[in-house]
Amino acid sequence: MVPGFLTRAVAVLLGREGRSLHLKAAGAASLVLLLVMLAGSWAVVAAEEGARGANLTSYPKALWWSIETATTVGYGDFYPVTPWGRVIGALVMVVGITTYGMVTAALATWFVGREERRRGHAHRLREETRALHERFDRIERMLAGERGGGDGRTG
Repeated sequence: MVPGFLTRAVAVLLGREGRSLHLKAAGAASLVLLLVMLAGSWAVVAAEEGARGANLTSYPKALWWSIETATTVGYGDFYPVTPWGRVIGALVMVVGITTYGMVTAALATWFVGREERRRGHAHRLREETRALHERFDRIERMLAGERGGGDGRTG
């Protein structure tokens, strides 16, 4: 069940050909963050096992701690006390900060690209309108010349 879900999730995040590189990178970083949080929770419980003053003694507590740490909230209710636990905490922090930075950059790129496309479309419309006005002016001059009016005014 879970491997099939993960396979589909990876295919959705990374597999589409038309998807832009920044969205693929943000999807990949989010997947890595999820895996680091899950593995980091397990690893910190193992690293903290039996340590004096350890409060990360179960997987649910450690999972909550990894979410707090990855999002840089850090309530302080749970924290590692061993050197290896702190190394794991630093890894979860770095991956979390990097992921949120990439997701933010992907959103910003999407908004900028959308605005550029909108402006490009408006510019093309202005150019087409200008070209049509020039064509109509030429047609009016040609018609005026055929009628012999010469000045292009109609009475």
